Amino acid sequence: MPIKRCPKLKGFVTLSLVGLLILLSVIPVRLAIALHQAPEPQAILTLGGATEREVFTAQFAQRYPSLDVWISTGSPASNIRGYFQTAGVADDRLHLDYRAVDTVTNFTTLVSDFQQRGIQHIFLITSDFHMPRASVIATVVLGSRGIAFTPVRVYSGNPRESTLRILRDSGRALLWLVTGRTGASLRNFYSLFHLFEPARITVS
Repeated sequence: MPIKRCPKLKGFVTLSLVGLLILLSVIPVRLAIALHQAPEPQAILTLGGATEREVFTAQFAQRYPSLDVWISTGSPASNIRGYFQTAGVADDRLHLDYRAVDTVTNFTTLVSDFQQRGIQHIFLITSDFHMPRASVIATVVLGSRGIAFTPVRVYSGNPRESTLRILRDSGRALLWLVTGRTGASLRNFYSLFHLFEPARITVS
């Protein structure tokens, strides 16, 4: 028996794809405007997941004393504050946020905060192996809100992440762009198939 086609479903899918393409076409324009209006970074964002990123950020922040620093789901607060105190970076420049559960939510939990503060350009700090995936997500999430980023890679010695991971989180970023949801609730299910990274951070 032939499968009946649903014109309404087909129309919905077509409309959704057209809408997504329109949204994606706006991102390069918004990034160009952001870079024109803010050619130099106005803040620092470090993605949690490795202590060396936080230690590096503390030293990096010394070179940019006017910039506030955000660390998304990093080490326990007492550890991070210790790194920054050792580096001589004032505590009032440091913003610790523990809402994120993975790389996609590193960006989706903070993008509105940056937008409300009028930030249009950030330094993005993460490990070298992690930067390709982080950059793709940042382009979609931050770029859709008119926030550009300058990547700063921290050497790790680890091999680059798989293309599968990059494609997976690209899809999740696009899902957030269209629906406002990240798919993070499915993370534990898909981790059985090594598709969603497990949390690696212990939050105090």
